[in-house]
This record gives sequence, C-alpha cells and structure tokens, in this order.
Amino acid sequence: MALPQALGQGVEGAHRLLRARNRWGAQTGAADLPAEPFPAWCKTKQHLVSGVRRRHRGIVRHFCLYRHRRAPHCFVPNLCLFPAYHPPRPPYIFSHEDIARFLHVTDRLAPTSAAPLRAPVSRLAIVRLYTTGLRRGELVRRTVGDAAPPARPLLVRQSKFHQSRYFPLSDDTVVELHASLDWRRQHPRPLSPPTPLLWNGHNRGTAYTGAGLAQGLRHLCRRAEVRTADARLPRVHDVRHRFAVHALWRWDQADGNVRAQLPLLATYMGHVSIHSTAYSLPFIEVVAAAASERCAAHYGALVPPWAGAEGEPSCPLHIPPPWRGRSASSSATLCPLAAA
Repeated sequence: MALPQALGQGVEGAHRLLRARNRWGAQTGAADLPAEPFPAWCKTKQHLVSGVRRRHRGIVRHFCLYRHRRAPHCFVPNLCLFPAYHPPRPPYIFSHEDIARFLHVTDRLAPTSAAPLRAPVSRLAIVRLYTTGLRRGELVRRTVGDAAPPARPLLVRQSKFHQSRYFPLSDDTVVELHASLDWRRQHPRPLSPPTPLLWNGHNRGTAYTGAGLAQGLRHLCRRAEVRTADARLPRVHDVRHRFAVHALWRWDQADGNVRAQLPLLATYMGHVSIHSTAYSLPFIEVVAAAASERCAAHYGALVPPWAGAEGEPSCPLHIPPPWRGRSASSSATLCPLAAA
C-alpha cells in the first residue's frame, strides 16, 4: 500500500481490515488466503449493509490481485459474486424547528465525568454544523487556536480530497463561539491554542471523534423527538445536506439561477465537482417542481396521459421531488444563525 499512501490516499481502513482478516485467519487456521475459507470470512460480515460488505471484499480482492502478479495461482475472489450496492439513504433535511429543539435540549444536558463540557460543547457543535456545513471530521479537528480573531474567515487544512479552503463565519456563529470559550474560562478548562474546540475529559482531555459526535447527535434526536419519515434517527451528515439545500433555496429565491451558483457552493463545501453539489437540487421543492414542468413541456407529448382514479386529475407527466424532511414551508424557514 506504499504507492496509494505516497499519492495521498487514505489506507488506514484497508490496513485495519486486512489485519483483522489476518487475526481471523490465525484463529481459524486459515492464515493464507485460499478459496475455501473466503466464504466463511464473508459470513462474519453479514451484519453490515451490502455496500460495506462489497467494499470490504473489494479490499481483500485488491490485495489478492497484488499477490497474483507474483503468484499466478493464488486465489482471487470473483467480483461477480460480490453483493450489489445498497441504494443510498436519502438525507433528512432539518427544519428550523428541529434545530431550535436541539438547542433547547443541549442547554439541559447534564455534565458527566467523561464530558464535563457536555452542554456548551454540544450546543457549539450544533451551531457550527448548522451555520457552516462542515463535515464531522472537519468539525472535530477544530482547535481553540482556530477560534482566535485572526482566524476569521476560518481555514480548514487538508480536509477530504486533500483540499484546504477558507470560509467565513456569520456574526451569530462568532457570538456562540466566544460564549462557549467564556464558559470554559469561568470553569477552568484547557484553553491553549492546540486544545480541541470540542473537548471532553476522556483520557485527560481529548477531542471528540466523528463516531462520538454522531452518538451525541443521535442522543439529541431522541431527546428532541426528531426522526425521519421512516422513524430512523438522522445522521450528522444530514446537517451538511440541510446547509446546501437552504443555500440553494436562498439563491433560487434571489434570482432563480441556481445552477450558476453551484461552482461557488462546491468550492465553499470542499467538493471536487459540482456533481456532488447538484445532488442537493432535487430536495429543493420549488426547483424540483420547475424541473418537472420543464420536462413536461419538452417531453410530455411522448408520455401517454395517466388515467387517474375517480376524482383524481390525470397528469401527463409529474415528477414529485424526493423531499424527506419537513414540509417546504417549515424547511424553508431560515435560522437567524444561518442568515448571515
């Protein structure tokens, strides 16, 4: 794995998987990678979704292909027998009311020995996610030094795809940030520049991990009674989707030319292509409705009219937007924190 690592690709996950596979092989007497034990190892991953199982098998397959260059008779898993990719889970578009309930719950969180700053840190995490659209890894890597006045706009160094970028902070976000730091000064906690902004007391003071942040958001969702349409708990990344959707919605309300703004939003959010940013377009109801009308105007004659049930109007072509959050009226309400 030296070559992909030299090219800047992350190989830590592949290393962990191959080491775990080696431990399993040592315990079962299949230290090598023959064809017979491979299905048994695959059965140990049945609790994972199909896309993750496919990715894990792909890592083992790439390692076998590397061995195959020098040992042509070694086993290589058949790609055709891999599980299919699972359909992506649609994002939950948080509404202003959802975020308001989160802030209400965070103010009432009780501190613990491992999380003495549980309430202010949870509130700051929600505010930063909601008003900046950061990835969860970018958020947990922020330090107190990043919150200094010269750091506005904020610099995110070497994030996903090895990109660094600046982005501004709204006035309300800065107020919340300074309020969190003032609370830490009143309750003596580490405030040196290298100290994590989302600090917890575990192991004498460390940063929250991405998994820990996700666990905290799930707890807030349960307390605030925020769930998706299928009664599942939203994810941290759904807050990032909400930021993109509301930014595009505001641009649509301003001049209606959303696509012209996609490169700007892609740069702000650290996307390598506007195709990743355009993923949010179907979740803007007014934009999706306009696209449906344009499609009907150009290709409606090619689609036979649908004969609806009695009392239902027939429609030549209608593509409903895959809205998965609250109603358009409530989701379009902008939080004062994100207005700047």
